[in-house]
Amino acid sequence: MDALPVASLARNIPDETLLDDIQRRSSGFFLNAVNRANGLVADSTRPGAPCSIAALGLALSLWPAGVERGWMSRGEAQALTLAALRCLWRAPQGPQPDAAGHKGFFYHFLDMHTGRRAWKSELSTIDTALLMAGVLAAAQYFAHDDAAEAEIRSLAHALYTRVDWRWALNGGATFSHGWRSGRGFLRFRWEGYNEALILYILGLGSPSFPVPPESYKAWLSTLRWRRVYGREMLHAGPLFVHQLSHIWIDFRDIRDGFMRARGFDYFGNSRAATRLQRDYAIRNPKGLRAYGENCWGFSAGDGPGPARRTIGGVERRFHGYAARGVPHGPDDGTLSPWAAMASLPFAPEIVMPLARHVHRAGAGAGAGADEGARCRFTASYNPTWAGTDDLDGGWVSPALIGINQGPVVLMIENHRSGFLWRLMRDCAPIVTGLRRAGFSGGWLQGP
Repeated sequence: MDALPVASLARNIPDETLLDDIQRRSSGFFLNAVNRANGLVADSTRPGAPCSIAALGLALSLWPAGVERGWMSRGEAQALTLAALRCLWRAPQGPQPDAAGHKGFFYHFLDMHTGRRAWKSELSTIDTALLMAGVLAAAQYFAHDDAAEAEIRSLAHALYTRVDWRWALNGGATFSHGWRSGRGFLRFRWEGYNEALILYILGLGSPSFPVPPESYKAWLSTLRWRRVYGREMLHAGPLFVHQLSHIWIDFRDIRDGFMRARGFDYFGNSRAATRLQRDYAIRNPKGLRAYGENCWGFSAGDGPGPARRTIGGVERRFHGYAARGVPHGPDDGTLSPWAAMASLPFAPEIVMPLARHVHRAGAGAGAGADEGARCRFTASYNPTWAGTDDLDGGWVSPALIGINQGPVVLMIENHRSGFLWRLMRDCAPIVTGLRRAGFSGGWLQGP
């Protein structure tokens, strides 16, 4: 799992070599963060971090990609997948506060050893959807006629069909954000343009507890078409909103009623959002350090705050963990090039120059430099914090986060080979969910 030597990070290395190196660095997070006894994956590299069920969903999707790329054996991927699915299936479900989940949903964070609820977290509908997307991906990939892979498929089917998607509507048309034992449903719902597209598709595609098509129509009714920097689009500031659902679903040339009316598709919308981020960095309305055509990426992640500092005669407010976005913020100078890399399929003509720029900066730090300093694809950083234009200055996140690293690996793979997109085109719940949502065109027109 070693990265390429720094000497190989030259200006003119082939694109495929560069992308392979970035994928291998980011996938290393998961191989280091997994508990091999039960397959659970830690949320971050922070000591004592619990399992993030969203990171686990990404890992279950990433193990097959690792096999196809030769980073791990099929036997290793099979063992990690089976351990995770067994743990999820056996973990207690129910209304008790120390269960792993309820009604087939899981709590956002689970104890890395017991698989039970951690941190008094909420039972999360969106994170369960991301987990189930990974569960379904595992079922699609492990299709061999042997006992272990048959068990993977059986457990995946059982886990997905156990989720009571209708219950999560909480008597309304749109999904609740979640639920807490003893307190009930959270007051917010998944409305407006957000990362919940995958949630609605999986809820519609369920063979056991499907939500009605009216739920998707209700969600569509909350979407607002906007003009931002001269671009007509469904706007959301952070890049992760435009990426997460696309990890598993190829939205190129398939459209629901909302997009058909505008002659657009969700893939094109994510392309517009990616280019908007670069435009914002070039304009740099707040005069923050290092921003430019090859230095951008605004998404959810750590930051150097909360703090206030006066830098260059300007008082700056810095945030901690935040969903940074453009053009309306929050924007405190924290850059996340890994978020730009996860948009590679949408706009390779602007993402690849950024990749080369950041990789060269990392190589220039020298072979003895800290990994976080040598390659900013693995961490957010803030050059404004130190008042310097140099990528080697400022604040660098001390931790890596699974839900940031997974999209890098998987979206680069979708760009390179279309691997996960092709795999999920044959996934019955995905296809059923898309059709019930009113999608047509493109690959959905096939047999």
